[in-house]
Amino acid sequence: MQLIATRAGILLSPLRVLGRGLVGFCCVWMVSLGQAAEPSAPANALAHLGVGTCAGSNCHGSNSLTKRNSGVVQNEYRIWQQYDKHARAYVVLQGALGQRIAANLGIGPAEKAQICLDCHADNVAPSLRGLKFHLSDGVGCEACHGGSEKWLGPHASGLTPHTVLTRDDGLYPTDRPVARATLCLSCHQGDDTRFISHRIMGAGHPRLSFELQTYTQIQPAHFVIDDKYRARKAVATGVQVWAVGQALALKSLVTELADQRHKGDGVFPELVFFDCQSCHHTTTNLRWQRRAATGLGPGVPHFNDANAVMLRAVAARVAPALGRALEMNIRALHQALSAGNGRPAPIAGTIAAEAQELCDLMSTYNFSRADMRAMIVALAQTSQTSDASDYAAAEQATMAFASILYSLKMDGAVDAGTYGAMRAALENCYTATRVQDAYDPRAFAAAALSIEQATPSW
Repeated sequence: MQLIATRAGILLSPLRVLGRGLVGFCCVWMVSLGQAAEPSAPANALAHLGVGTCAGSNCHGSNSLTKRNSGVVQNEYRIWQQYDKHARAYVVLQGALGQRIAANLGIGPAEKAQICLDCHADNVAPSLRGLKFHLSDGVGCEACHGGSEKWLGPHASGLTPHTVLTRDDGLYPTDRPVARATLCLSCHQGDDTRFISHRIMGAGHPRLSFELQTYTQIQPAHFVIDDKYRARKAVATGVQVWAVGQALALKSLVTELADQRHKGDGVFPELVFFDCQSCHHTTTNLRWQRRAATGLGPGVPHFNDANAVMLRAVAARVAPALGRALEMNIRALHQALSAGNGRPAPIAGTIAAEAQELCDLMSTYNFSRADMRAMIVALAQTSQTSDASDYAAAEQATMAFASILYSLKMDGAVDAGTYGAMRAALENCYTATRVQDAYDPRAFAAAALSIEQATPSW
């Protein structure tokens, strides 16, 4: 597998499904197949003036690699245009896969359907589109940084410091882990306006898998973290970004699960909340293993608790009592969903509150190297007891190991030899999870244990 160099100098081998999701389709969400292509404008929305307003050679469209007095390189538009998959998010709708999915759903051309445009473009209402705005630009600057109607002038003039501009001006704080996770998850997992359904994946959309820190790292960076950057923006550690992302991903998932709008079609529940591989795996290769954390037997589709498995590894170290409560409630949720007549919504609400509490804690927590080692051990041991044996959990655990290793390296906590040994062990995890249909839980468990064994004791 090709290694992708990140701005920090660490090489990450993205999982096969992760790469497929970014290259082929960013994400498509099921809202309602009967909706028109024009979205309703959100409250207090500001106009999006278009990526062309950022692309001037004296703004962010420079070809130079030399930083100027502004403190930024000013070639950010070029990086986005040439290397960022978000810039091609709209174009893939016109490809063979996009058109096939749209045909299977019966929604007309994918590039005109709201359920596609809501995540494959900056799909604001026509009344909020400036003269240089084009849907075909895909997921452009303002899709992440916010409509620039109020902040573009002060920002471009240089008279108003970047740190003075606020959410009231429409500028979104992407540097802050909680805000970034909320923004990214709104498309890569869904929110109250964009909800992924099993139906759209059945039509051919790739399975979605997201982890905030890993996706941040493989994203072609259009910024350089230096003293000037730190003076105007927050800089979180890799493990902090990972932990916050896990907490908010779980909160988002169970919040949507509790929503009465997502009951599913006919006699079937909304299957997107369940672990794909609990049904979609070869029947000739026995994969199922009993998991104490679910209390379920074979042949029962179970809730996709991969984020919860990751959070347990964090909570066991930083908030043990909260971690035990989360574990108990996740088991109760499994039971309620499997019973068919259980009441999962109140349990899901409790889990959402616990995930938010963990998020609040971890967004300010200073993870030590001892904390990070404890989390590596917890994840490795979980893989030995089958709780991380499901593909989705193994996939998340692999990205967790990478995020923790990234933080250890950036903190200078490991020397070159130790880092090399840990990297080699991590590659075994990537190998074990590279091909979803050929996934071997035992190979992953051995690889995870090798990471623990390569991690120093502090």
